Amino acid sequence: MHHFFVDRSQVKDGTIYIEGSDFNHMKNVLRIRQGEKLKISDGGNAAYTCALGEYKEHMAVCTILGKEESYVELPSEIYLFQGLPKADKMELIIQKAVELGVTAVIPVMTSRSVVKLDKKKEESRLKRWNSIAESAAKQSGRLVLPKVEQVLSFQEAAVRMEALTHRLIPYELCEGMEETRRRISKIQPGDSIGMMIGPEGGFEKEEIACALEHGMEPITLGGRILRTETAGMSLLSVLMFLLDQRQSGEEKTDGSIS
Repeated sequence: MHHFFVDRSQVKDGTIYIEGSDFNHMKNVLRIRQGEKLKISDGGNAAYTCALGEYKEHMAVCTILGKEESYVELPSEIYLFQGLPKADKMELIIQKAVELGVTAVIPVMTSRSVVKLDKKKEESRLKRWNSIAESAAKQSGRLVLPKVEQVLSFQEAAVRMEALTHRLIPYELCEGMEETRRRISKIQPGDSIGMMIGPEGGFEKEEIACALEHGMEPITLGGRILRTETAGMSLLSVLMFLLDQRQSGEEKTDGSIS
């Protein structure tokens, strides 16, 4: 069954209207026929089973057959600020981050980022990256379509993170697993979380100083040096486990992580 994402404003009186590029993809690429069933997510906790009713000039009209409330999405928004890596590592990072429940991926140009993107290259990469995010969201049964946002400088990313409840920055020179456990244990469902991951070679000392000025909390991911494509996934996995555990009420009574 083909899966599409819509905004809640496109769901009206038992009908869902699909427009734009998805309309063209349905009609001219997938050639979905009248009566064929579809799965449509509205960006919340609802997944609809629909049947294509008809094609109009600029939209597909789909009739809702059933609605299922699902809690696939994590109870907190998680923003991955990813230092731009080399080659195709970013594609792998986006794919796995979406599968693990990230809300958005924000590429960050850091001092040690080898990749340099001009405006034309950035637009091309963003289109490719968002296509990968959409594919991963469909494959993993997500109800929300995470976005890959425009590339920010480290300073811009630090300012952007100030609006979030928790601001974590794994750093290879940070010590103290107990302090890391304490900081992560403070996270509750409904909190917003930002995680800043360095590129190959990590962060410069000046960037760490900037991070601290903007309220980021350094944490350690253990005694091993992790690759950039591993570090974010490691932290995301911990957060996914913690938030799912707390949402389901299976957490230890002392509030600690199992």
